[in-house]
Amino acid sequence: MKYYSTNKQAPLASLQEAVVKGLASDKGLFMPMTIKPLPAGFYDTIESLSFREIAYRVADAFFGEDVPADTLRRIVYDTLSFDVPLVKVTDRIYSLELFHGPTLAFKDVGGRFMARLLGYFIRKEGRRDVNVLVATSGDTGSAVANGFLGVEGIHVYVLYPKGKVSEIQEKQFTTLGQNITALEVDGTFDDCQALVKSAFMDKELNERLSLTSANSINVARFLPQAFYYFYAYAQLKREGKADNAVVCVPSGNFGNITAGLFGKRMGLPVKRFIAANNRNDIFYQYLQTGEYRPRPSVATIANAMDVGDPSNFARVLDLYGGSHEAIVADISGATYTDDQIRETMKAAWKEHRYLLDPHGACGYRALTEGLKPGETGVFLETAHPAKFLDTVEGTIGETVEIPAKLQAFMRGEKRSVPMTREFADFKRYLLSV
Repeated sequence: MKYYSTNKQAPLASLQEAVVKGLASDKGLFMPMTIKPLPAGFYDTIESLSFREIAYRVADAFFGEDVPADTLRRIVYDTLSFDVPLVKVTDRIYSLELFHGPTLAFKDVGGRFMARLLGYFIRKEGRRDVNVLVATSGDTGSAVANGFLGVEGIHVYVLYPKGKVSEIQEKQFTTLGQNITALEVDGTFDDCQALVKSAFMDKELNERLSLTSANSINVARFLPQAFYYFYAYAQLKREGKADNAVVCVPSGNFGNITAGLFGKRMGLPVKRFIAANNRNDIFYQYLQTGEYRPRPSVATIANAMDVGDPSNFARVLDLYGGSHEAIVADISGATYTDDQIRETMKAAWKEHRYLLDPHGACGYRALTEGLKPGETGVFLETAHPAKFLDTVEGTIGETVEIPAKLQAFMRGEKRSVPMTREFADFKRYLLSV
């Protein structure tokens, strides 16, 4: 499989080149030349397969030409050492709980898969000095850091906005040590992302260091996220609710929903998608107007969605040939304020005893407002509510139990390197370590 750049100005790349480079030389994002549909028979019997079996079939369609079958199966099975259950909230709305992995967030799937695939390619090349740069607005940093922890030949630098991630999220990547370094940037997530992108475009840095990204700009991070859309459909089918399925995705950098759209292109029978935004509603405005106008992000209680210029919008645009009409046919949008998010969390707990995190709350609310007769809705509950303890407890007025995995992180000692948002300072730091 060859990969092309969304900017169409870079040479075609192999999977190995796309994963190791992260970003194309023309600053575009890599896209596979073809998206292979899975045979109808796969969907006919999907409900009889396990999560790992389903994921391997999907992974084989993406990566089977470039990774030996036994290696790919091992990577998939090792990645998915946890379940992603579909939980009924109302008669028509289900939560896909993506927080049962090591860091209790959906990014465990992509982070763990990418760590293992990149590790495979690095061993194949015989290299021992790869530097992974990752910007995080919350959960990406912990998922990637924990996925790569202790992987030989790889050092991870996590860039995060000072004071703009929850304490638990911060502890999950600042307490690890070993081959993980946390850089506390005096700015926003967009500033962190800009530093990472600038590093990839800097000639001197790339001559001196071997750099790659573990953000959802990397194909090995976002493509595996398609796995759980197929598994959600399989679970709906077991419930007899698979017809007219609508999937609602809390959306920040748009890697998650893009993976779902790839699934739909592979034949996954999802009727339509809803992208749920917080006040950072750049994509919602695009759906309404046909004009994409990025702007500085604003801080909200759904902090992982505080993105003012979503990287993966370029992939969505490319997937649909730039057609606004085609995009709105498959995707609708919703946008919510902090007050609306709190209101939704409170109502779901009071009426259904279902505990939402602020991001899942956006997805749940969009379904309560946007489902049509005969449709069944699935929203992605992207992180455990305890990761947003103050917000959740303050909203529902009750104590939330903190899972043992999170308690272990909380006992660790924070270690981070202060960093300005100036690229010159970041570059100087990377060249000095």
